[in-house]
Amino acid sequence: MKILVGIDGSKSSANAAKHAAKLATSLRTKNRVTLLSVHDDSGLKHFKRFAAKGAIEDYLREISEKDLLAAQKILDAAGVAHDMQIEYGRAADVLIEVSTKGKFDMIVLGSKGRSTLKNFVMGSVALSVLSSATIPVVLVR
Repeated sequence: MKILVGIDGSKSSANAAKHAAKLATSLRTKNRVTLLSVHDDSGLKHFKRFAAKGAIEDYLREISEKDLLAAQKILDAAGVAHDMQIEYGRAADVLIEVSTKGKFDMIVLGSKGRSTLKNFVMGSVALSVLSSATIPVVLVR
């Protein structure tokens, strides 16, 4: 089973990584977990003209690597085979695209990410993925 886990550095996404680790260890099939960090760089395109070449990409990559580190430690401790991927764009769209192209069997997400109070009950990324995904989506608090 191939499991895609969305990671954004929130407590909820860390819990999603823990849940994916439990799923992967409890299933008796060959499992592979991919941790995916997505940063929306659309608001930063204007600043690319003023920043040194590659500075914004380097900054976003550093943030992603930091976010992925905690989830990686969780999977390493559980002995779960995994890889990591960093992408840029609208998070929900990228999650759906990666899950389709990678032929994943399941998406595991935190139900609430780092967004503001406007999405108090459930995050907008989680809602978008739920409504667009063609594979099972597990939301974790």
